[in-house]
Formats: sequence, structure tokens, C-alpha cells
Amino acid sequence: MTSMISYSTEVQQAIEGKKPIVALESTIISHGMPYPQNVETARMVEQIIRDNGAVPATIAIMDGKIKIGLSEEELELLGNSPGVSKVSRRDIGQLIATKKIGATTVAATMICAELAGIRVFATGGIGGVHRGAETTMDISADLEELSNTGVAVVCAGAKSILDIGLTLEYLETKGVPVIGFQTDEMPAFYTRSSGFDLTFRSDDSAELAKVLKAKWDLGIKGGAVIANPIPAEHALEESFINGIIAQAMAEANDNGISGKEVTPFLLGKVKELTEGKSLVANIELVKHNAKVGAQLAAAYNQL
Repeated sequence: MTSMISYSTEVQQAIEGKKPIVALESTIISHGMPYPQNVETARMVEQIIRDNGAVPATIAIMDGKIKIGLSEEELELLGNSPGVSKVSRRDIGQLIATKKIGATTVAATMICAELAGIRVFATGGIGGVHRGAETTMDISADLEELSNTGVAVVCAGAKSILDIGLTLEYLETKGVPVIGFQTDEMPAFYTRSSGFDLTFRSDDSAELAKVLKAKWDLGIKGGAVIANPIPAEHALEESFINGIIAQAMAEANDNGISGKEVTPFLLGKVKELTEGKSLVANIELVKHNAKVGAQLAAAYNQL
């Protein structure tokens, strides 16, 4: 197995020095933002993690290997190459065998992070139960992964294009803790509130680290969602973004968009309809999650 995993020099040194490490996904680079903002944001997020006492490990699949940590050249390649595959659990073996470039989703990043012994992962938002899933059965593999893989995912909640209520119900059924970081309510990606209250709240990373350690020390499998709202000054107005999402979803239905193409289409359409405001919000929430993720990883590393 180790022959299929490759570590960057920075990450390898962090492992050897027992330093805190934060995993980062790469789908946000290849499919979540346009070039060059995607690469610029990736570099910025990595630096925020360093500035907050941890080491970033952006994960992708290249040259038949799982890359834990990317070089400047690899980040550029990922952000500016056509036809980069979006990789979830089902795709990992195929991408390694065919030596194609693959950007990892939340689910695949969790798998790779756990293989590398990384417990904390910062991203934008998790996938979830899509609106209309009662007829389409369109449910993100992220949720199943959270029930199986021992990695804490720091995010701004579920993407607001999803059915957040059903997403929370699914996570509860699967026994996945959803912990509000300095909030009592599930954030909704672009907005700080969704109308859905959370059972657990934690106000500092030291306490949060202890909660995670207790869970994993007891051998309770699976990860946790650390729901970290977008900073208030960057949040979009709720009625505005909800109207935009409804319009984007109607266009997706009219165009027959389905499966794993739904999320990139909707995010792209939302960016277009908000005249770029959603992209700015997306970048800011990812930066905030990176900061909280680094602080959590540092706190967990001290236990």
C-alpha cells in the first residue's frame, strides 16, 4: 500500500516531527473555482494553516499515486488542466491504475487522510442529501464516508444547494456527530443560519479536540462534522441566495443535469447569477475553515 502513497517533503517532515497536519481536498481547486482564483486560493489556504501552527496537506491523485501534499507545480497542474477527474471512494482504484489526474472529493480526501494518519480536514462545505432525493436517491457519498472514516471535517455546513434538514437526519441515523463551532445552528455555506438547530456546540478548539479524542479512543468508528459558520461580514443575505439557488436548480432540471455533475453546475450557475458574490463568499469561508482546522489539529496534537 505504501507504494501507492507519496508525501511531499513538507508533510513527510511534519509526520517525522509529529507536527499537526490538516488535510485539504482538491476538487475545490479543479471543479469548485475558476482559474486562476482556484490556485491562488489553494496557496492562500495552505499559508493560513501554516500561520496557525499546522502543516497543510492538499490531497490529489497523480502519476498512479495518492499525493499527500502538493508542490507548487502540482497545484498549478491541477488547477489549470482540462479533464481532471472528480474522485470519490468508487474512483480511487481506477485513477491510480490508469495514472490519470484526479481531484479528491470530501469522501476521497477523508479516505486518503486516514491512510496517512491525518485526523483533521478543512474544506468548504460537505455534500449531502440533494433536494428531491426522495425520488432521485441523489445522496452524496460524503455522508456515508463520515459514518465510516475517522476524520473530523471542518466546514461551513452542507452546501446550501442541498436539503439541509434531510442531510442532518441522514447523519443522525449514521451516528455522525455534527458539532457547531461557536454556533447553535447548522450553517448553510453562504449563510450563517439554516433554521436547523444542532445538538452539540463547542466554543474552543481544545474542548473540541477532547471530544474527538474521546470518541476515537473508545473505538467508535467514523468522523465528525465541525460546522463552522462563514464570518458574518462575508455572509450573503438568506432570501437573496435562496432565490438564486431556486433559479439555478430549475435550470439544472431543464438541462437534464444529474449525478456528480449537479454540484459543479449549480455552484457555477450560482456564481453567475450572484455576479461573483458567491465566489468571494466561498473563498472567505474556506479560509476561515482552514484557520479553525489548523487550531483544532494543533489542539488535538497536544493530547
